[in-house]
Amino acid sequence: MSSKLNLAAELTKDLTTARGTDYYLLHDLLSDEEREIRDRVRSFVDADVLPIINDYWERAEFPFELVPKLAKLGIVGGAIQGYGCPGLSRLAQGMVTLELSRGDGSVNTFIGVQSGLAMGSINMLGSPEQKQRWLPGLATLDKIGAFALTEPQHGSDSVALETSARRDGDHWVLNGSKRWIGNGSIGHVVIVWARDEADGKVKGFVVEKDDQGAYPEGYTAELITGKIGKRAIWQPDIVLDNVRVPEANRLAHANGFRDVSRVLTATRGGASWEAAGHAVAAYEAALTYATHRQQFSKPIAAYQLVQNKLATMLAETTAIQLMCFRMAQLQEQGKLTGPMASMAKMYTASTARSICAEARDILGGNGLLLDFHVARHMTDMEVVHTYEGTDSIQSLIIGRDVTGISAFG
Repeated sequence: MSSKLNLAAELTKDLTTARGTDYYLLHDLLSDEEREIRDRVRSFVDADVLPIINDYWERAEFPFELVPKLAKLGIVGGAIQGYGCPGLSRLAQGMVTLELSRGDGSVNTFIGVQSGLAMGSINMLGSPEQKQRWLPGLATLDKIGAFALTEPQHGSDSVALETSARRDGDHWVLNGSKRWIGNGSIGHVVIVWARDEADGKVKGFVVEKDDQGAYPEGYTAELITGKIGKRAIWQPDIVLDNVRVPEANRLAHANGFRDVSRVLTATRGGASWEAAGHAVAAYEAALTYATHRQQFSKPIAAYQLVQNKLATMLAETTAIQLMCFRMAQLQEQGKLTGPMASMAKMYTASTARSICAEARDILGGNGLLLDFHVARHMTDMEVVHTYEGTDSIQSLIIGRDVTGISAFG
């Protein structure tokens, strides 16, 4: 075995004995139940995700073999109460996201779309009958969910979505296109956001597969290829061509974009927790590598420049964690506002992106190789930096809040 493979094997072994870097002992704030959930997900990541994910990531294939194991973790549905969901605290839910992301961003996105966006929309905006109809199957992962909001011409400006909905008797007819829809080619339950032609309001519709696993006529999904990040999660372009949806599948309490925003505000914190997971993974990989890699007769960790980089990365990782923990507390108390969530997303994504790039630098040429894990986290952070709104967009939300002046068009 080459020295490169020896070093990669040592690094992987160390990473699968997770330290879960917590320099300010924030995990002391966890309850016994929250700590158990963290450890359960951490063990799953170490035993089941890290040994296989590089291969799936490189082939741009979704790791279906992990779905039954994810179901057994008892985490799907996050903070949702009832309907077979675990009813996690916001802090426990954050730890789930951090630990999954420490393993892989694609796996975390799969659960984030399932628990937060798809199930969250149904839980927040569905009728009691609709919740009972869809949430139990989604909670066990017998059914996969998706959330179709983003459109080819409307990324940051999602409020201007053009997908239309026209009432036709007991059905609605949907027309339009969506882009970057995680799980959109495999989801049994796809939440599609469209504008009612009659009143101009944005409403939510559940497009379902039938018992034979087929989508309604007119629903097509084509996988987006050539991605440099999140390669193990399937994100298609979706076209809706006169797709008929029963009135019973219109989310009962989704009556405007304000309701979409409620879902997005509730889930935006997940992107910050994901950034924390990528930051922890990149820092730990860099630290492990620096203590193993020999140059000029001693480990590179012995050099001042490398120690300065590691100290700065650790401080930034700790700052991300502090913001995430406080955000979870505010959310639990019902005090988290949209601009607060935007501040967390703006800072954590930008900072974690920098940490991952610094880790890649410490690993030198080996940082470009999947064997050493950092490249996957670095490119996945490019995705996290963009979705749920870039730091530029988040800054304008905060700016509007503190000045009372909107800088949007």
